[in-house]
Amino acid sequence: MADEKPQYTRYRSRPKLFGRRTEGPRDGLDDLRQGHPRPEGGGGRRLAERFTFWRVVGYVALAALAWTLLSLLLFLISAQIQRQKVDDAAGSALADSGSTLTSPNTILVLGSDARPKGTKEAGANTIGQPSRSDTIMLMRVGGGRSARLSFPRDTFAYLPGHGRDKINAAYAIGGPGLAVKTVEQYLGIEVNHLVEVNFENFPAFIDSLGGIDYTGGCVVSRINGGYRNGGVTLRLKRGKNHLDGKQALALARTRKNECNPNENDLTRARRQQKILAAIKGRLLHPVTFLRLPLVSWQAPKAIRSDMAGPALLGLFGSIVTSGSPATRVLKGNVEGNGLSVPDAVKRREVRRFLKG
Repeated sequence: MADEKPQYTRYRSRPKLFGRRTEGPRDGLDDLRQGHPRPEGGGGRRLAERFTFWRVVGYVALAALAWTLLSLLLFLISAQIQRQKVDDAAGSALADSGSTLTSPNTILVLGSDARPKGTKEAGANTIGQPSRSDTIMLMRVGGGRSARLSFPRDTFAYLPGHGRDKINAAYAIGGPGLAVKTVEQYLGIEVNHLVEVNFENFPAFIDSLGGIDYTGGCVVSRINGGYRNGGVTLRLKRGKNHLDGKQALALARTRKNECNPNENDLTRARRQQKILAAIKGRLLHPVTFLRLPLVSWQAPKAIRSDMAGPALLGLFGSIVTSGSPATRVLKGNVEGNGLSVPDAVKRREVRRFLKG
């Protein structure tokens, strides 16, 4: 009995329901795989299973969301930096209002005639020196409203505390604060926000969009004395032209067109309206999404405004989602070297403007 060998019972596990038998030699890793074969070409199948159509859609959506949030953050930071550059007197002259996206707001847009530093044009004031407002326009946006009213720069008006003068002199005498008060008193309406076009940074904003497409008549103009005097010489053929930032700015500031010497401020206002429409169209272009962080950083730098980031974002949203109304121009009668607008005309234009 002592020499009798013990009896052993050998058990064999049943293969798993979806397992597969393997033939041929096994190794230690095969044992750990519990009977499953060594993967041969299975990596591609697992990769295909991981990147299904809906998973790819989800990854793309997350990337787009992150891209948008980055752009939003850059916009808010840039807007806050520019807001700190607005004149305090201008801020105190503005009336309170609701959201720029959901409530009607009146925005005063100003652009000065200051020349870039280093210009060779004789008698020109450079940026940072007192200068007259080259562009004066009211915008009515928010709450579904959309209207624009432009002032010829030679229109006579009473400047609070300074008597009667051309309306563009208000900016040179008292800065944006006096310009706001002058427009409010002249038309009898409240101005809620101020936007000053920053001509130094405006070209960079247009370039961040990849330029704009402008369609119009022939234009030959010499801005700031033309190329020979350190300015810009603009030559556009009739029809469609693709403009970079420097060309777009030169077109917006063109007052004397050698192709058509009979043009006036009405023509200039229509050109500026076309430029705004071209910018709006470019903002809505799908390709702009790929440039969104750069556009978001440059857009607030193209202007100076009293609006903080959220309000400025609402303004851009209102402009993009609203229609493109024709810019009405406050028409006056010639008086000396300027224009005088009858009170009846002012009241009529104000009613149309506020109705949006």
